Amino acid sequence: MTASRPGAAPADPVGASCPYVGGDPAGPATATAYAEYARMDDLLALQHPQTGAATEPGFIIMSQVMELLFELLRTEFTTCRDRLAADDVDGALWTLRRSARVQQVALSSWDFFSAMTPGEFAEFRDVLGSASGFQSASYRRLEFLLGNKNPGMVEPHRHASSHGPVRRQLSEPSLYDAALALLHRRGLPVPVAVLNRPPEEPYTPDSRVEDAWRTVYADPVRYRDLHLLGEALTDAAESFARWRYTHLAVVQRVLGGKPGTGGTDGVAWLDRISGHRFFPELWSVRSVL
Repeated sequence: MTASRPGAAPADPVGASCPYVGGDPAGPATATAYAEYARMDDLLALQHPQTGAATEPGFIIMSQVMELLFELLRTEFTTCRDRLAADDVDGALWTLRRSARVQQVALSSWDFFSAMTPGEFAEFRDVLGSASGFQSASYRRLEFLLGNKNPGMVEPHRHASSHGPVRRQLSEPSLYDAALALLHRRGLPVPVAVLNRPPEEPYTPDSRVEDAWRTVYADPVRYRDLHLLGEALTDAAESFARWRYTHLAVVQRVLGGKPGTGGTDGVAWLDRISGHRFFPELWSVRSVL
């Protein structure tokens, strides 16, 4: 161990590696390596409140946080889908474990919005104009990736830069498509017609797919990895259902029965979609076990 010079500042063994410690206050006014890597200066320059409302900066920041979480979830679920296509169930399960943590963060993000009173939201609601989370391309791509395909949902992006990515996502196989193809390769009775349907078509539940999952759940020892996969996918679907329901509850609290931004019918529209479940046979099979 090297002794410090008398009067010298003590060595800092973590300053070089910890993003929140260290740095030379007398150095040149340039971005830190941390800020450069994560583009923090760019990120922090993206908030532009249009009113003096105290809660508008938080609304903008938390909306941006939610969008980033959608993008992260899309990345994770895409990785999971691709691992299933490669028969790497263990890798897919590990990815779902990680994505579950991201879903927890997304769910807790509603806490800020629920803390706003109707009066506080009204102070800046008018400047939103036609803006609405309904127009989020990252959210729409996430819905398509998980299997809720609806070609009509591409229309809001027709004149936006997001149109191409949203349209391509609609045409890609979903995560559930990859799971069902895996079951088929394992010799379970998933019909070829289900696997070969056009990927942009809405998924229609099929009793034969339910039978395939029933076989898995009836013998969790023989089909251990598929049983774990079924439960992990159900966890993901349940977390998404909780996210939707919390969205509904927050809007009810802040807006009541008023129309939503962007021309939606607010609570009524959210109430309709909150009943949707991804991976439907994983839910229906529980009634026949």
